[in-house]
Amino acid sequence: MSDVRRAPSGATAGQAVIVEGLTKRFGNGPAVLDRLDLAIAPGEFVALLGHSGSGKSTLLRTLCGLDDVTEGTVSRPSEVSVVFQESRLLPWKRVWQNVVLGQDGADRRARAEAVLREVGLGHRIDAWPLTLSGGEAQRAALARALVREPAFLLLDEPFAALDALTRLKMQQLVSDLWVRHRCAVLLVTHDVDEALLLADRAVVLERGRIRTDLPITLDRPRRHADPTFERLRATLLESLGVHDA
Repeated sequence: MSDVRRAPSGATAGQAVIVEGLTKRFGNGPAVLDRLDLAIAPGEFVALLGHSGSGKSTLLRTLCGLDDVTEGTVSRPSEVSVVFQESRLLPWKRVWQNVVLGQDGADRRARAEAVLREVGLGHRIDAWPLTLSGGEAQRAALARALVREPAFLLLDEPFAALDALTRLKMQQLVSDLWVRHRCAVLLVTHDVDEALLLADRAVVLERGRIRTDLPITLDRPRRHADPTFERLRATLLESLGVHDA
């Protein structure tokens, strides 16, 4: 039996997202997701980690509606936005037009301008996408997600292609935007430090099931030098099969 429910913000039992018994397989192969259970509270920031093939991308695609639910149930808000690894901006439309793509209303440009200023792109409103740097393009992608005022924001390794300095700046931007908007967030990442810097919980998938669900109770802003940070880092690395020397 399968079921997909699009609930208002703050769905059943005070959760924004509820996944119960979710199983996904392709053809006759083994289950990519195996009776997975996961709950994300309204306003909670969850980081999802795991090796390639663990089911991270399949879960994300299911939660954003790109893949059907065939076994199990998924309940999530109706207002969902996704930021992918690539910005996916249309090169023949200006930045502000990309931000409000598919939206109606005479105030489209005003809404685009407001959110572009929020992500630090107020000076690039009328720019063509091909003139943007990698970091600017991902800021525009974030603006496109936020202008829809999502109750649930999915981030699919959005900083993977960025250089180290730009990545740090984008992590801080996402943290600031989350504090301001307080939507539920699921961040797919391979970066343990990124998970510890940003998330309230770190969930490690292994063979389609949750191996570790680790609360991150560090005060913000977070610092690598914090002994608790190092302890949590070691726990996550061990869950991923990496023994930190």
